[in-house]
Amino acid sequence: MKNNIKIVLIAVLCSVATLAAYKMLGFEERAVVLSEASYTGSSDSAARLVNFANLPASAPGDFTYAAGTSAPAVVHIKATSVRAVRQQRLPSIFEDFFGFDDQYFGAPRNQQQQSSGSGVIISEDGYIATNNHVVDGADELEVITYDKKTYTAEVVGVDPSTDIAVIKIKEKNLPSLSFANSDEVKVGEWVLAVGNPFNLESTVTAGIVSAIGRDISILARSYQERLNRSGVEGDSPIESFIQTDAAVNPGNSGGALVNLRGELIGINTAIASPNGAYAGYAFAVPSGIVKKVTTDLIKYGNVQRGYLGLQPVELNDKNAEEYEVKLTRGIYVNVVTEDGAAYDVGIEPGDVIVEVDGIKTESEPKFREMIGRKRPGEKVKVKINRDGKEKTYTVTLRNREGGKSILKKETASSTVSKMGVKVKTLSSDMKSELGLRNGVQVEKIYQAGTIARDTDIREGFIITRVGSVKVDSEDEFNKAIEDAAKAKEDGVLICGVYKNMSRNFCYGVTL
Repeated sequence: MKNNIKIVLIAVLCSVATLAAYKMLGFEERAVVLSEASYTGSSDSAARLVNFANLPASAPGDFTYAAGTSAPAVVHIKATSVRAVRQQRLPSIFEDFFGFDDQYFGAPRNQQQQSSGSGVIISEDGYIATNNHVVDGADELEVITYDKKTYTAEVVGVDPSTDIAVIKIKEKNLPSLSFANSDEVKVGEWVLAVGNPFNLESTVTAGIVSAIGRDISILARSYQERLNRSGVEGDSPIESFIQTDAAVNPGNSGGALVNLRGELIGINTAIASPNGAYAGYAFAVPSGIVKKVTTDLIKYGNVQRGYLGLQPVELNDKNAEEYEVKLTRGIYVNVVTEDGAAYDVGIEPGDVIVEVDGIKTESEPKFREMIGRKRPGEKVKVKINRDGKEKTYTVTLRNREGGKSILKKETASSTVSKMGVKVKTLSSDMKSELGLRNGVQVEKIYQAGTIARDTDIREGFIITRVGSVKVDSEDEFNKAIEDAAKAKEDGVLICGVYKNMSRNFCYGVTL
């Protein structure tokens, strides 16, 4: 009995000693702090917000809050485009017999093509950010929200230079995402990609930020293709992607990349893959660019790009020696545009830009992003290093025309301009040579228009009829097209001949 009492007393004394030591060493306080720090705030949403400050650096934490916050604000976009099928020409024997009357060619047939993407609701009244390539060329946009409701959307504006677009649905009180500061995103940070890959609605994948300020030249290639097609220069592309290894697949385009607080840090845009599917390399447009571009499109109808007026070159060990500068990191000023913003304040060729608005600039993509996020008339602080001495300039950015004001949105193009074709009056000699009584010749075809999209018409084609209307001048051609559009016809037959071909052709074009 006495032995049992001794054992009990020893156990009690050990317990008391252990508790005393635990308290003296502060373990109790730290346990309480960790428990309380996991949740902050008093509201329901804030109370669920995880604070990872006291967790080990390697711990991924809990993804449920970020997923639950972001998924309802990401939509599924179905883009439908209508393409007119070119009508088969009649055999030459019938052409010779019947002549050149349109009714023998029949009406153009339309085919539908559908693609799928994602979008992010950025305001509760229905504005949605997505990729330009998701909506480009679409005749109809269908938006399916997280709660399975379906809406028809209209395009508010697009910016091919960043591959960002804004569309809108008519609805109120929608869940939306708030923008994070993408300048604070760090390599190794946990992120979620939310979208609709392979038509699988509301899919969430996790990964880390693999790199920032990544340039993969995908927008540069698109810019060059547009320039080759239309001959019209637009804003130069800005590529400063956030790279992640979160699983991103076709259909994720336009979807959200969010941090663990459920804030938008980027719009998923591209993947690098040998087979077109997930391979661990995905790229998102940073939220800093997205916020600026979407705000401009909504407020002004077009993007207001500020220009510094210089040609930047990213320095490295090799070209620093070539340019004869001591710095091997920074943005070398190769050329300064005369009478541009940088020229006016005294920035010179040979200077090395080391900071923009207090942020170090060692990569050209990041530098272009920092300037591209500003509007004409806004000021930017540029710190340069010149022969070892640093100086800061305050520069007022210009617009593409050299002024400091906001540029108004261009007026909506006519049906003719949307078709992307320029015609000229056919000379009398050409008519006589071809045995024609009327006609206009296609002088230029812009590949962004419906003429190139719907037909095989080539430059030099001689148009004699638009529908049943004979045309003999540029004005007559333009009027015939506009009249067909006002008649609300789905398409129109454009008929004519090629100079070195004896046969006649008719093409169906969507208006």
